[in-house]
Amino acid sequence: MSAHKAASNVVLIGMPGSGKSTVGVLLAKRMGLGFIDTDLLIQQEAGRTLQEIVDGDGYQALRRIEEKVLLSLDVRGQVISTGGSAVYSEPAMQHLKAGGVVVFLDIPLGLVLERIGDHSARGISRRPDQSLEELFTERFALYSGVADIAIDCVGRNHEEVCEAVLEALAGADS
Repeated sequence: MSAHKAASNVVLIGMPGSGKSTVGVLLAKRMGLGFIDTDLLIQQEAGRTLQEIVDGDGYQALRRIEEKVLLSLDVRGQVISTGGSAVYSEPAMQHLKAGGVVVFLDIPLGLVLERIGDHSARGISRRPDQSLEELFTERFALYSGVADIAIDCVGRNHEEVCEAVLEALAGADS
């Protein structure tokens, strides 16, 4: 990874409940960078919560708005926490990769279920007939394929995950 990339963005991807927003804020503080939560940008763009978008217009509408928001990001020196479904947009992921390093916060399905509980209120972009298990399997392959760095978050609290990301970024820079 070039020094230019190191001075650029850190893009966090992963399942809902993986800690992207919480770890993202910690990383931004530790690295002296700004922080962007793209779920909040999507809600601002749409004037509704993610769940209201899914309930009113379906999961595809949420993905379309998400892609538009991600492609419009033109930032440097930011930690960017993406929505769990960002990886469905190849153009958006290529755009984000071009501006920084993509870090996959990897948690197992059991931890996803434990952390998000009743996922019906989370605005999760998935087909109506798709189980959380199927969604997890589908997304894991996408996250793994696009990530520059994968962080195993099992047995680590948010601070420890932050530390692991910082170590991985330092290693990738050398």
